Amino acid sequence: MNPADDHPDAVVLSAEEYDAVRAAITAVARPRAGGQQPTLNSLLEQWSDIVAELEQEGYSDCAPEFHNSIWCRSALARIWPLLPLRVQSIRQPELDRIDERYRQATVPWPGRPEDGAGWWARRVPRRLEVEASEHREGDWPLGWETTPFPRPAAVQIITWG
Repeated sequence: MNPADDHPDAVVLSAEEYDAVRAAITAVARPRAGGQQPTLNSLLEQWSDIVAELEQEGYSDCAPEFHNSIWCRSALARIWPLLPLRVQSIRQPELDRIDERYRQATVPWPGRPEDGAGWWARRVPRRLEVEASEHREGDWPLGWETTPFPRPAAVQIITWG
């Protein structure tokens, strides 16, 4: 049975393209918890999932944890140039859509370029969730007070509990 028969619009990669994608991921991304090697699909899904969390709920962890949460976008940036051009062109629209959603769910760091390498790490969630009993340092919730600029007015602090 040919997988393309089930999904006539599905793009079928060649064995060489699959091997090249695996090689790119192995060269760049380390196995995650449990020892499982990420895939291009899993990295894009993780990126989409963190963006969906930002869109729907906001972010409830500290700034260093936020950078851990978006590791998948950094991995994608390192993997992308190693992918076959056909794979890049097939998957680029998906990555662009997720990136645009991320830009809408975050705000840029004041005074920092909004584009260029690593642009996603120079953004702050638009909504930060904190427990009502949590101590706050100035305008930022605990764990964000080390951010090197005052909280932008577009960053909303949502208190719960």
